[in-house]
Amino acid sequence: MNGSRVGLDIGGTKIHGIAIGPDGDVLAEDRAATTLGPEGVVKSAAAVVASLRAALDGGEISSIGVGIPGIVDTRAGTVKHAVNLGLDGDAFPLAALLGERTGAVVTLENDTNSATLGAHAVEDVDDLVYLSLGTGLAAGLYLGGALRRGFHGAAGEVGHLPVDPEGPVCGCGQRGCLELVASGAALAAAWPTPTGHPAEALFAAAAAGDPAAVAVRDRFADGVAAAVRALALAVDPERVVIGGGVAAIGEPLREAIAAALTRQAESSPFLTSLELASRLRVVSAAPVAAIGAALITPSNRSRGPIEGGLAWK
Repeated sequence: MNGSRVGLDIGGTKIHGIAIGPDGDVLAEDRAATTLGPEGVVKSAAAVVASLRAALDGGEISSIGVGIPGIVDTRAGTVKHAVNLGLDGDAFPLAALLGERTGAVVTLENDTNSATLGAHAVEDVDDLVYLSLGTGLAAGLYLGGALRRGFHGAAGEVGHLPVDPEGPVCGCGQRGCLELVASGAALAAAWPTPTGHPAEALFAAAAAGDPAAVAVRDRFADGVAAAVRALALAVDPERVVIGGGVAAIGEPLREAIAAALTRQAESSPFLTSLELASRLRVVSAAPVAAIGAALITPSNRSRGPIEGGLAWK
């Protein structure tokens, strides 16, 4: 494929864009604030594309892939229920509108699925689960060399597994869902901080020996480990990659989840034999959602070939 591939990770506060060359080199990168609402999202996304094009000295852009939250129809190029972007009405034709602004073919994908494609490229394995610890809890499945979206596009919605029938009501309408314990929002509610990143504050306090912080951290890690265990028992992936906002913690997060998996397996030789802790990785540096979006091709709406692999380490 000639020209550069552009990938946009559109979130509620910022858009992260990258341009990848045919050989897998990351040629340009840009971030900009997201303007909410239908016109705002299109305008701010187009501005990031223009910035990347300028960094490429006007070089050809062969495709634009977009990872975006909400319910995405990849074939129609529409998104709906992206409430945090102000796109909470009918299906919004983002691909067509952004294509008109940029003069390029645009393909949409759910942001978790885009990040899963990026994690696959960075980890270079054909069988993995990507678990996103963001405001919510969701997983992407890349199995046997292909992205698994599910019949209704709901594959990997592990955050809505009910684990406590007496728990609070979730936004999905069920009671006691897993994401009420194991998500960035749940962590922030359990360890509120006036400034800064709640996860960083919690893990720092736990590392300093604060008993309350240790208890909150371990409860959170137990919840994430339960999600890892459910996904591993369902599809038995080679690797489980942890990403999302909480993944900025890095290695301490992996260690906490691995310790929880080990504790949960203590009474089960079967679980012990699966060695789930050894399959964990945390991606805290690579922008996997933007990378995955860039690797989406219009022809098959999945990762296209990159000769020699992706040059991001």
